[in-house]
Amino acid sequence: MVKHQPLQVYERQLCLSCITGIYGCRWKRYQRSHDDTTKWELLWSFILLFTFFLLLVWFYFWWEAHNDYNEFNWFLYNRSGEWSDGTVPILATTAAGFTYIAFLIVLAFCHIALGQQLNLHWLHKIGVTAALLTTIVGVISVNQTWGQEWDVIPISLQATGPFLHIGALAAITALSWIVAGQVARTEKMVFQIVVVLLYVGVLLALYVVPLYITSPCIMDPSTLKPRPDVIGHQGAPMLAPENTLWSFQRALQMNVTGLETDVAISLDGVPFLMHDRTLRRTTDVEKVFPDRQLDETSHFNWTDLQQLNAGQWFLKYDPFWTVHSLSPHEKDLIANQSVCSLEQLLKLASYHNTTVVFRLRRPPPEHPRYNSWINDTLHAVQQSGVPQSLVMWTPDEHRAQVRQLAPGLIQTSVEKRSPQSLLEYGISRLLLRYNRASTQEIRNFSGSNINLTLYTVNEPWLYSVLWCSGVSSVSSEAPHILKKVPYPIWLMRPDEYCLMWVSADLISFAVVIGIFIFQKYRASGMRSYNPEQIMLSAAVSRSNRDINVMKEKLIFSGQPQ
Repeated sequence: MVKHQPLQVYERQLCLSCITGIYGCRWKRYQRSHDDTTKWELLWSFILLFTFFLLLVWFYFWWEAHNDYNEFNWFLYNRSGEWSDGTVPILATTAAGFTYIAFLIVLAFCHIALGQQLNLHWLHKIGVTAALLTTIVGVISVNQTWGQEWDVIPISLQATGPFLHIGALAAITALSWIVAGQVARTEKMVFQIVVVLLYVGVLLALYVVPLYITSPCIMDPSTLKPRPDVIGHQGAPMLAPENTLWSFQRALQMNVTGLETDVAISLDGVPFLMHDRTLRRTTDVEKVFPDRQLDETSHFNWTDLQQLNAGQWFLKYDPFWTVHSLSPHEKDLIANQSVCSLEQLLKLASYHNTTVVFRLRRPPPEHPRYNSWINDTLHAVQQSGVPQSLVMWTPDEHRAQVRQLAPGLIQTSVEKRSPQSLLEYGISRLLLRYNRASTQEIRNFSGSNINLTLYTVNEPWLYSVLWCSGVSSVSSEAPHILKKVPYPIWLMRPDEYCLMWVSADLISFAVVIGIFIFQKYRASGMRSYNPEQIMLSAAVSRSNRDINVMKEKLIFSGQPQ
């Protein structure tokens, strides 16, 4: 028997083929399906969505941690013994992974919008799994080695929260097109209710989120305190080798009000400037004293230290990617820098009438200056001729003795204590990492006449948040960047912010309602189109000749074979 079938002519759908082909390798029409997505594929869709949000947080963390990249590289150096910029591979892989996962998410939403069955290809499943596991390993590693840095997320949200809220609201509002389309097309009442409730719950949560967003920059501009002073942390280490005279001179050119450094005691009792426990990273000790390159810094006498070059490493490793911006003259100055003594720094500060704050590291017990380290340091202060009112003294050991020998020194603590406790000990200044003082604590210290300095503040957004919080001063590795911040990046009155987020909520609500109404109307119009009825009407209106031909076909097809 021969059956006559009408030929079907399909219009090419290049866009749909690309969407289904890239996502699930379904390039042909017969490979695609409008059936419900299987439970297995739904599970992979949830894994993909979870990976996307995890990578989003991971990417945001590293974006905002830019303020502390040098600190991270220093941690890596202490573990590996080799200096390298470890943030570069992390940023590259994070950006690549986030872009890849975000692309798959967009394709998945396109499938849903077009009513196509989700079927993630196995190669993509391997990629998603790799991205998920790599990110989890990264989170665990950071938590173990650099756990304090997680505080940058809530701190940065004080600067970005109001704007991230608007962005999230716009994204969820746009998502209503897909949600409304799904609800309008499906005939399952339970599915409709669940989807609508989930979407409305997320939307309402976003509408009320601003009630819980707190930022010191949402304030009356008339109550803004004076611009915080900037202290050069190790000078200006982005422009010159850290803890060298040229670095401090560059910081002074950026109008800093103070200089901060780290002090060690040499074998013969000379206080000198050095951050690390060894000399390998910031000097050429491997070349001059190859057998002593792993010795602690305090095990060298001052004569040995003066033989070391403390600038060539900066030109070689370019730790802040700034060497290309230096002039040939600056490079020559850097290449000839040597280890700087505390006395040299104090003389420079005295000449410029600039405050100096230093952390004093006690030598190990076997060191000949183990018991005289305080006196050695006080002797260097007195020898320099610097006014005592310009020196911030931080060691807690023998503080009473120091007060008797040098009563004019500014007593400073690096340990977080209550304002009352600090005042009882006669301490008027406090030096803390920026994540160890909340906005309320900053204001409490300010109200108690405790001068609070927070370190290390390199990014304008962080400087702006701390400025709005009322901090007195900050210590920075980038005074040349903060010099360009004459006012907080943004400042908004509470009533202005309230108007902004209420307006955004109302606009979002109106758009969502409009989209749901339009999709319902569009779906009802599609249902009114009945292909079978149209075919029947066309058959009735055909000529008698066509009807006879159809009868002939029916008779022919009904004959036994």
